[in-house]
Amino acid sequence: MKEPAFFVPARRFEVGEIAALTGARLTDASREKTVISRVAPVSEGGEDALVFVDGKRNAAKLDTLRAAALLCPEDLVESAPAGIAVLATPKPQHAFAMVVRLLFPQAARPQPVTGETGVSPQAVIAPGALVEEGAVIEAGAVIGTGAAIGRGTIIAPNAVIGAGCSIGRDSYVGPGVTLQYAIVGDRVIIHPGAQIGQDGFGFLLGPKGFEKNPQIGRVIIQDDVEIGANTAIDRGALSDTVIGEGTKIDNLVQIGHNVHTGRRCVIAGHSGISGSVTLGDYVMLGGQVGIADHVTIGDRAQLAASSGVMDDVPPGERWAGSPARPMRQAFREIAALRSLVDGMRKGSKG
Repeated sequence: MKEPAFFVPARRFEVGEIAALTGARLTDASREKTVISRVAPVSEGGEDALVFVDGKRNAAKLDTLRAAALLCPEDLVESAPAGIAVLATPKPQHAFAMVVRLLFPQAARPQPVTGETGVSPQAVIAPGALVEEGAVIEAGAVIGTGAAIGRGTIIAPNAVIGAGCSIGRDSYVGPGVTLQYAIVGDRVIIHPGAQIGQDGFGFLLGPKGFEKNPQIGRVIIQDDVEIGANTAIDRGALSDTVIGEGTKIDNLVQIGHNVHTGRRCVIAGHSGISGSVTLGDYVMLGGQVGIADHVTIGDRAQLAASSGVMDDVPPGERWAGSPARPMRQAFREIAALRSLVDGMRKGSKG
């Protein structure tokens, strides 16, 4: 059986078009009609492929490169092999990603699983729900009473949109997503299996054990947010949980009740953010970061992978370790401990 081609180029591009779209400098104008029909890593290439090299550390790969065109920084132009179109740009990977989005638009924004348009007869739409013309509700999806789905939004199979929830325009809700007590903006992508708006983890110790502290807040997801597969975002206890505009959340992330993220944050997989944490704008969390409750992370702060954060982090700082502390301090402590252990080993051998 022939292997399936999951992503087929939407069209071909000429090198001159790519230069105009990305702002790259085509070093040899005679190659502007060179046709690009696919993209590839520089280690593979191909006669009709566009590749990129970003930084001198990969310059050696140019020695054996076969490709139609190359995106690279100015300082690698002279290293490019003869016979290919060279596009010089300060940020080759950014330009390459732009071309990939144009070649494969279905990879940048998920499309209907079933290929359906409009509202599937196998979907369940409760009375009083509003589905704008141009939205796609696929088979098995459930739209609750009073929910609203905007034009251009896709609700994939077996997704459940709870009563009263609203989703803006040109968004995507993947298979198996549960969305409740939530308001979602425009151009939001929610990948399969994400669970949004469930109870926050709130219990009070009483005479008969742990008693539930009801969670009566909402989840607000602003425009241009992307939420990874199997991520969970709890609704607020009294106030709202808010995911700021343009924030990107990886797979398998846990976000507790009343968390507020700023604009354009990046949260890598397996991170856990406890209740009532505040992230400023442009905060970056590495994988497996854990943040204790009621902590504030300042604008543009960065937390290294596996950091355990128990204190507020000032704006712009980079922290690491568990417990987390400023990165230079953490590395100095690690180096000192390593030196101490090495000294003890040498002493025991003596």
